[in-house]
Amino acid sequence: MMKFTKWNFIFLVGGIIVYIADIGVDFWVASKYFYQGQYCWAILILCFRGLSSLITQIFSYNWFKNDWNGTDPGKLDWIFLVHFFHCGIFVRYWFALKYGSQAAFRQDSSGDVSETDPPNIIQKQAIDVLTDINMLRVFKTFLETTPQLFVQIYVLMEHNNRNFYQYAAIIISFFGISFSMVDYQISLRKSLPDKEELQVLPKFVYLFYKLLTITSWILSISLITLLSVRSSVILLILLWSCSFAWTLKQHTAFCKSKRMEYLYRTVVGIILLFTFFNIKGRKTKVWVSIYYATHTLVTLGILLVCLFWKPVIKEVHLTIVSISSILSLALGIIFLAVYYKYFHPTIYCKQQEFFDEVDRRGGVNVEDGRFQNFIMQ
Repeated sequence: MMKFTKWNFIFLVGGIIVYIADIGVDFWVASKYFYQGQYCWAILILCFRGLSSLITQIFSYNWFKNDWNGTDPGKLDWIFLVHFFHCGIFVRYWFALKYGSQAAFRQDSSGDVSETDPPNIIQKQAIDVLTDINMLRVFKTFLETTPQLFVQIYVLMEHNNRNFYQYAAIIISFFGISFSMVDYQISLRKSLPDKEELQVLPKFVYLFYKLLTITSWILSISLITLLSVRSSVILLILLWSCSFAWTLKQHTAFCKSKRMEYLYRTVVGIILLFTFFNIKGRKTKVWVSIYYATHTLVTLGILLVCLFWKPVIKEVHLTIVSISSILSLALGIIFLAVYYKYFHPTIYCKQQEFFDEVDRRGGVNVEDGRFQNFIMQ
């Protein structure tokens, strides 16, 4: 297993600051919309934040309950109360800081671990808790940040109301979505055995693959929304239905209860609306090819439809967004091909057969981390 380094701890602290700042930015943007009399958009911004917070609290609490099974019930009651007030992520950050500081700065200190435990137990705890946090950040990103981004782009194009804070929020959101996927990829690789550290070049290739493909898709959906809100909603529901059906077909077993598993599949279906996300720990060459081929066809179809109804959309918006969407998609697929050809773990790391936690074969230690046997996307 890879080590939790001082740089990981520094980025962890930075992640806490960004998380708190993100909350402030959301309320700031919503207040701006309220001040401008655009109450519908302000309410949507706050609703997306509330929904994403609710779902991440549910997952976080259930993971605590699974990990602390058989421990003091009073401790779980306290954890439930914290999550009830939507502060569960701060508890996770506290554990991450606790184990992370021990792993990065006091590696010779036993802390609260007995001397008979393996010397890398704190390293494993730090990496596991950080992986959980990054998984929750991915959920938050696609339940909150991405829908808010749609709202901001739509308002910008529809009302031609250009303000600095709108441009800043849009740019930050695009990079925030991509960085959340990169952070998840890094922490997930750290939690898997026999995987090499993700070097600087693969990180940038993966970042631009996600950034460009997600940007292209969001711009395309924004165009069809500008043309017809109802059409965009129908399209997204149809695509989500296909994604959800695929998760059912894969028979995922990420959670220990059926209700949580269906909630997980619902959230993954939303993630699959915007980017590819491997959910079964299998080879993804065929699936990722089908996924982005479908995205390409739908994107081109949207652009052709918007071109046909050109008078409905301002020509400057259609031209800029169409060119940006096509270029982003083409470049994103190029970065995708480079990543999967040269940097994917099954290419340059020792190949090994893994299974989801509930799918594992007999003889595997049940104390492995939640993502220990999960091949990354």
